[in-house]
Amino acid sequence: MSDKKEQELQTTELPITIHTQYIRDISFENPDAPNSMRAGLDMPEMNVNIGMDARAIEDSDIKNLYEVILTISATATRSDKTVFIAEVIYGVTISIEDSVPEDQHHPLLLIEIPKFSFPFARQILATLTSQGGFPPLLLTPVDFQALYMDRFKDEIAEARAAAEQGKTN
Repeated sequence: MSDKKEQELQTTELPITIHTQYIRDISFENPDAPNSMRAGLDMPEMNVNIGMDARAIEDSDIKNLYEVILTISATATRSDKTVFIAEVIYGVTISIEDSVPEDQHHPLLLIEIPKFSFPFARQILATLTSQGGFPPLLLTPVDFQALYMDRFKDEIAEARAAAEQGKTN
């Protein structure tokens, strides 16, 4: 195997173990049915929100065990009426290898794990909207690193400033 191929494999493998994946909660509301499903109606306006969260789980046998939650909420509206509301809360339990420094856990949990779990939650949401009587809601890929950077920009800036301050003293 070439050196380049070995480097590619090393950089694409995450230092984690995935223990379980599951639907933590799922919801679908069709409040104006059957009126919202009549033929010839305008396409509804979609509002999609994505959230990520992680928490440590205490376990005597597994070190660095975490639950990562990916929440996808979609609301379709037409004029002033709600067409449907769909929400999938998808969970993944993982452990992080000891070789990963603690300060790298947070971005790994809130960038890489949502990136991994998104296709599963996306498929569940598409099936949910389809089973609700609508075309499947197929979400485009999400840049979880950009979401992370936006969500934690203040903390990242403070950490960089503190690191720079430490270098100059």
